[in-house]
Amino acid sequence: MTGSWEARYAAEFFGTLILVLLGNGAVANAFLKNTTGNDDPGLANGGWLLVASGYGLGVMLPAMMFGSISGNHLNPAITIGQAVIGIFPWAHVAPYLIWQFLGAIAGQCLILALYWPHYRQTTYNEAVLGTFATSDHANSQLNGFVTEMVGTAVLIFGAMGLYRGMFFHQNIDIANIGVGLLIAAMVISLGGPTGPTLNPARDLGPRLVHALFPVPNKGSSHWEYSWVPVVAPIVGAVIGIWIYKIFFGL
Repeated sequence: MTGSWEARYAAEFFGTLILVLLGNGAVANAFLKNTTGNDDPGLANGGWLLVASGYGLGVMLPAMMFGSISGNHLNPAITIGQAVIGIFPWAHVAPYLIWQFLGAIAGQCLILALYWPHYRQTTYNEAVLGTFATSDHANSQLNGFVTEMVGTAVLIFGAMGLYRGMFFHQNIDIANIGVGLLIAAMVISLGGPTGPTLNPARDLGPRLVHALFPVPNKGSSHWEYSWVPVVAPIVGAVIGIWIYKIFFGL
């Protein structure tokens, strides 16, 4: 990382904003009524591949833009995991988390503004919530926790391998592309039970927007589940980075 700490905070803000804008924006295009990605209320006619592509690109593009400045965390679980392992200073964890959450909120506000007519036309509450935050589709918080924990552990383990793997030392953008593909694959393969979130800021920030703003047809924000996509990714990130350190070092 080469930027000043102020520049790093700004990079985390704008990077997380782009992540949520492209990721949750893809969900909105797929789920909301009469968008170009969906002409039937409550049905994701745009397909899960549309959503996976949005999140994959939403991580890859900020990585190319801001990776050399802030390390492109965009995720409180990554920041905390790196601090636990000793490769990120604890003194800067709180500012990183604050700017990540603010970026997620700003990105979701832009989605709400852009898709406002389609929110008004979509009467299926769960489809509306799905454009903001995740949920436990099996009505099992345990299943949601395990899914988010394992998914984030795999994500962090894979990202560590991509960025520290011998083939990518001289071309970091290849690793950035790999991480984008990894995110897309995670959404496709592990997205069935919960979404997934794999990122506390990506879920909690937009969930706050859902709860506080007069979103049409929004229904419940399901705060009883909201702790899962915050705690489980943090636990998973710590596990994933520790496993990588044990076997391959840092």
